[in-house]
Amino acid sequence: MKVSHRPAELFAAFDDPDLIAHAGLVPTIRLAERCDLPRLVAEKVHLTSAKNGAGTAADAKAMSIVGGMVAGADSIDDLDVLRHGGLPRLFVGVRAPSTLGSFLRAFTWGHVRQLESATRAFTCRPAAHTGMLPTRDEVVFVDIDSKVKQVYGPAKQGTSFGYTKQRGLHFQIVTVKTSTCAPVIVATRLRKGAAGSGKGAASLLREALATVRAMGITAQVVVRADSAYFSHKVVEVCRKAGAAFSLAVAVKKKIREAITTIPEDAWTPIEYAAAVWDAEEERWISDAEIAEVSFTTFTSKKKAFHTTARLIVRRVKRLNPKSVPEGQAELFGVWRHHVIFTDSPFVLSQAEPMHREHAVVEQVFADLEDSALGHLPSGKFTANAAWLTLAATAYNLTRAAGHLASVFHAKARTGTIRRHLINIPARIATRARRLTLHLPERWRWADDFSDLWTAAGQRMLT
Repeated sequence: MKVSHRPAELFAAFDDPDLIAHAGLVPTIRLAERCDLPRLVAEKVHLTSAKNGAGTAADAKAMSIVGGMVAGADSIDDLDVLRHGGLPRLFVGVRAPSTLGSFLRAFTWGHVRQLESATRAFTCRPAAHTGMLPTRDEVVFVDIDSKVKQVYGPAKQGTSFGYTKQRGLHFQIVTVKTSTCAPVIVATRLRKGAAGSGKGAASLLREALATVRAMGITAQVVVRADSAYFSHKVVEVCRKAGAAFSLAVAVKKKIREAITTIPEDAWTPIEYAAAVWDAEEERWISDAEIAEVSFTTFTSKKKAFHTTARLIVRRVKRLNPKSVPEGQAELFGVWRHHVIFTDSPFVLSQAEPMHREHAVVEQVFADLEDSALGHLPSGKFTANAAWLTLAATAYNLTRAAGHLASVFHAKARTGTIRRHLINIPARIATRARRLTLHLPERWRWADDFSDLWTAAGQRMLT
């Protein structure tokens, strides 16, 4: 590939008021409107005490932020992508970045909770409107995890050094998915950088499970989490919500004692269809052995919190047998153990791989950081908390748009959806008081865009 003309023959000019760079915003924002996002924000978010009008028109400002995030904005200044070319002819109520920054800084923690309430209610609507989350005849997995978002200055409120030894803010997310759909974010929470991974998990999970049921999901729900969330509070929330739990457990004294009670003939060999990365040993493993034993935990708590369920153990040899020279094997084999505490109704061979699929939440973190969470842009903690909430909303909206477009985009990364369906250049033409978007000829994903366009209630020009 090379440039077709010499530099002296090729020029550029920013002079066309009818061009836009994000034609896919039209059906996506239309979808948000049909799912009542502006109305929900207007009804629930009331920044009445904000100075200089920063709290007025919360619905228009929230929609401006979400629209910018859908287009790929990862900072407050980036939200200016909504004010180029002919976009003001397609959208009304778009606010300037400076106005949106003042709006976010006007948030208190109570206002953040109002915004979370509005976005949780909104999340239920795309799930029903697009069918992107099956509600019957499947197992539904609810995954909770956290990540420290690194920042580079001490001026941001709440930043400190946590377990990653990096200065940052620590956020939690809860996602819901089935075996046939991509994850959808149902709850978020921003905490100080030094907060433990499991701090506040029980209350966040309670809200998330309520949202899952509000979506109309009647299937078996299984909550999955790593060992940071192994607590009696999390288990209690799961049981009160009628959900099963599958929690990783740190291998400590009582767990080791329980493992020793497993008979040698109870271990079942398994071979992975694809090798699994072992973070502890920093190598790939392709086979292991699994077994289970009944176990009662939280015995140091009140009797009401004592919980008896299955302890599922996966063991892998310390040394990779394939790397040991012939005749030099271990005299006494040593095993590494990975433990899950669960009350799920699935048999051993199903429950163990189901839990390992909890790692899909890392893909959600990657998607968020590839877009709106490239930064936590404000120096104020509550502004960043509101930004996180709106980032999750933009993620869900993008995923809903992908689901309407095609089977491929229903599971694609949000960055792929943006490149294929959102960030499409177009020229606006006016005729007989009608606007027509002229899109690039031979666009590889034209059929998928057409499906999204018509599903949002628009018509294609024939």
